[in-house]
Amino acid sequence: MITIGKKSCSDFSDPLAMMNDCHRKIERLLSGLQTIMALTHGGPLSSAHRPALELGLRYFKDAAPYHARDEEESLFPRMRKSPNPEAQAAIAVLDALDAEHVEAESGHAVLEALGRKWLTEGSLNPEEAAQLESVVNDLAVLYTRHIAIEDTEVFPLAARVLTAEELKEVGVEMAARRTPQTQPIVQIGRR
Repeated sequence: MITIGKKSCSDFSDPLAMMNDCHRKIERLLSGLQTIMALTHGGPLSSAHRPALELGLRYFKDAAPYHARDEEESLFPRMRKSPNPEAQAAIAVLDALDAEHVEAESGHAVLEALGRKWLTEGSLNPEEAAQLESVVNDLAVLYTRHIAIEDTEVFPLAARVLTAEELKEVGVEMAARRTPQTQPIVQIGRR
């Protein structure tokens, strides 16, 4: 049995811990996807592999973009604006991390396309299986490096240079991204 999902312990009141929890989920999901590829080589999916693949695809299609936006639109801009010399010295690192988000998006798109094909058709041809395995491995390498920098350098720096109010704002923005936007109710009535 492959278990690759786990509930997060953090909430939006501690956005850095929540981002860290997302990192652990990314690591588990990629490890699970690598295991599936190693065991099946794109062949038929077992009853344990299918839901694990579906979970990985869903995360990288739906949740991973939120995580990237949390960093790109909420955390990193506040760090860039900080007058703290440490924050200013880290701007190049933040720029590189932003570029890695774009690189990861390309991998997510290939993962989605080939993974959905695999689920629909029941197997992949050898070229598709090799491409998917390569993409999953490339994502694992990219995320290993990316997560290490964020966990050991960026998040501790953010905790030092951002105020409690700024971190609270990051959490509020993160929550807002995940809250379904409701459409205004239009009432049609008699005149």
